[in-house]
Amino acid sequence: MLDPTPSSQRPGQTPLLQTIGLTKRYGTFLANDSIDIDIWPEQIHALLGENGAGKSTLVKTIYGLIQPSEGEMRWQGERMELAGPSEARARGIGMVFQHFSLFDNLTVAENVALGLDGKESFKDMSARLEQVSNVYGLPLDPRREVWRLSVGERQRIEIVRALMQNPKFLILDEPTAVLTPQEADQLFVVLNRLKAEGRAILYISHKLEEVKRLCDTATILRGGKKVATCNPKAETAASLARMMVGTEIKQVKAAAARQIMPAAVAPPRSTTSPKLIGMPRYSESVAGASLADSATACTKPAPSGSRPKRHCSS
Repeated sequence: MLDPTPSSQRPGQTPLLQTIGLTKRYGTFLANDSIDIDIWPEQIHALLGENGAGKSTLVKTIYGLIQPSEGEMRWQGERMELAGPSEARARGIGMVFQHFSLFDNLTVAENVALGLDGKESFKDMSARLEQVSNVYGLPLDPRREVWRLSVGERQRIEIVRALMQNPKFLILDEPTAVLTPQEADQLFVVLNRLKAEGRAILYISHKLEEVKRLCDTATILRGGKKVATCNPKAETAASLARMMVGTEIKQVKAAAARQIMPAAVAPPRSTTSPKLIGMPRYSESVAGASLADSATACTKPAPSGSRPKRHCSS
């Protein structure tokens, strides 16, 4: 259960990353309230919490996108202040966001180049992109346009772009949300390989069975505060959920059987159109408007693999 002194602590060693009393205020609202967290090399560390618990604020602060109101961060034992993500990347901190930041009409290589420092030629970068993607089992064709790729292949671009910066610490925000089970399994192979290489991973997910399978340690946030640090492999999904929400989670079961009501018998037609109690009448014009509105509201998605249209103004 709850372990205030996790076994991942290593006497005589310094964590790769520490946050100490990290706090972020927006006016009177505390998004993060004095959060302490230790991240160690060779560790996959889960960050859990309900929506609004403060997970995104915390990782954006670690990545340099947000400045903390109080507290400090330490990188390899030394105080760290980040002016932006470029400084985080220079130290070896990478992040793969839940929502992709890709341009559909550019190639894989062109998209990756936009996220790098531009110190190597485009040709050399493309060759290294293909090599890194193959080494980690995430093959990509640098020349292929993004609009032709599946969602899983698009996520590969984000992960490979981060790996090309050789991070010591990688943050992943809901990485399996758009993946098939087979793609998720392949991602887990990659993450375990990164762990074996000595890298640290901070893994955000709502899929608790997935967390139990993959992660070594879990930090749980609730209402902007850290409420627990535990070994997820020693927990159940129910106990993790209970720590996340602060109350017992009841299982919702479907009814064993549903009572089927007999169909109403239509009354005989009458030329005087009497009002029927409990049976509202709708005019054809109202029904037609409802159907038209429904048809307007439903849009047909573009066929898979179709090229998006460009909208240009004169």
